[in-house]
Amino acid sequence: MKSSNFLVFVVSLFLIFSCSEKQQKMFGEQETVTILIQPFKDLKPESIKFVTNEIKKVYPNIKVLEPIDLPDNTYYKERNRYRADSIIKFLDQRTEENFVTIGLTSKDISVTKGEIKDFGVMGLGFTPGKACVASMFRLSKTNTDEQFFKVAIHELGHTQGLPHCSEKQCFMRDAEGKNPTNEETEFCKKCKRVLINKNWKFNSI
Repeated sequence: MKSSNFLVFVVSLFLIFSCSEKQQKMFGEQETVTILIQPFKDLKPESIKFVTNEIKKVYPNIKVLEPIDLPDNTYYKERNRYRADSIIKFLDQRTEENFVTIGLTSKDISVTKGEIKDFGVMGLGFTPGKACVASMFRLSKTNTDEQFFKVAIHELGHTQGLPHCSEKQCFMRDAEGKNPTNEETEFCKKCKRVLINKNWKFNSI
């Protein structure tokens, strides 16, 4: 094969593969994201293990990081709380492309909500986003770890673009300042479909 013809052949192959990748992105094929679980040092190891194992049932591509201290600049001294939005900002800065980080803590966390400067929450995640945070501080004393998983999976759902859901049994239900986790059983069919398109795994929809 002459060198000029070989060059044309190579360029043609490059264009074919390049167009193929663009078509995949156009039709919604998603990059596989790794979920990084970032526990803070205040959390018990058994709670970390339980939440991790439950998340793996629907999204196995997970890495657990070594526990770290909550950043000093996230502490809100007036209420002895930690600012959830500041925690997310801290985690976001440490999160690279194709990764999502969820911070897990037992400390009380809060965020500004409307005219309320410091509103206590169970978790916070932006829609979409690279980081979120879940706290077990406001959960009831029975089946706490199970509730904690539901808060965590809810916030991870937000990072994947899911808004709050009207289905009462769906993990994406709006807590509305309460704790409805015992009524939540799974992602609803609509929310599952969104996550399946992002490579989440479910037995059925």
